[in-house]
Amino acid sequence: MGVKLSTWLILVVSLPGRNQTPRMRLWRALKGAGAAMLRDGVYVLPESDGARALFKAQVDEAGLAGGSAHVVAFSSADPKQEAELRAAFDRTQTYAQGLERLAALCRALRKLAEAEARKRLTASRRELEAVAAIDFFPGVARAQVETALADAEHALNAQFAPDEPQGKKTTIPHRRTQDYRGRVWATRRHLWIDRVASAWLIRRFIDPRAEFRWLKKPADCPKRAIGFDFDGAEFSHVGARVTFEVLAASFGLDRDPRLTRLGRLIGYLDIGGVPVADAAGFASIMAGARARHGEDDNALLADMSTVLDCLYAAYSETEGDSS
Repeated sequence: MGVKLSTWLILVVSLPGRNQTPRMRLWRALKGAGAAMLRDGVYVLPESDGARALFKAQVDEAGLAGGSAHVVAFSSADPKQEAELRAAFDRTQTYAQGLERLAALCRALRKLAEAEARKRLTASRRELEAVAAIDFFPGVARAQVETALADAEHALNAQFAPDEPQGKKTTIPHRRTQDYRGRVWATRRHLWIDRVASAWLIRRFIDPRAEFRWLKKPADCPKRAIGFDFDGAEFSHVGARVTFEVLAASFGLDRDPRLTRLGRLIGYLDIGGVPVADAAGFASIMAGARARHGEDDNALLADMSTVLDCLYAAYSETEGDSS
């Protein structure tokens, strides 16, 4: 099967005089959107509603600056032209630079404090997600990045959270919330993404009177406590689902699209997979809250519960947005 020929939008811009401000504004907007420059004043993007809106805005900006701009749509004439245009959007080299930074991070883990290591991982994730957002023709390099981010997350967990659970191959039985009210729940101390989100989910939707115990190691779990997010716990990873998603499925909460969307966010940050738009920001907030509260997991949970409440409310306003 041959390469499918794409439809493209070309923006042709002419700005008068030597005033650099309009030119810089134009350049920043187009660069941020991933547009390719064919020659001075001529830019191209794959056709989309977003590209049309962007180019329309630049036409308006050019007019306000005393210049002119036009948008032209066309389809590739043949596979050769298609290949030439796609080559202008090849992100392989940029991905390679990001992959090297991830590899350097993994090599340096034993010398880094956890906060610094997670800060670097968050920065790398943000950079690579920005590249992915303008990778209009994803291929092998994009898949390599997704794998490398997951591998780096696993390496950090192996270094700083060695009791991170492994996904079991089993079904998820349905539970009734009334059987889990007023209970003691236990998980590993030094909360991170999945554990803090799971604790929020428990107290918000399952057991409002939940008491939590933060364990030095899983073997310390009291017999009367309900364990979560460690191997052997009643609630932990199942297949590709993280503990947050398993809890939601167990209690029928996965019917709420807002919690499903939160689950994708938590799952991506915990074990990798398809990038999620809010991931880097949430990870940065989590890292900041953890640095702020140190060993105090109760204070950390209180702070992050507010963040998760806000995300849940925001998702209710944008329920149809799955980005």
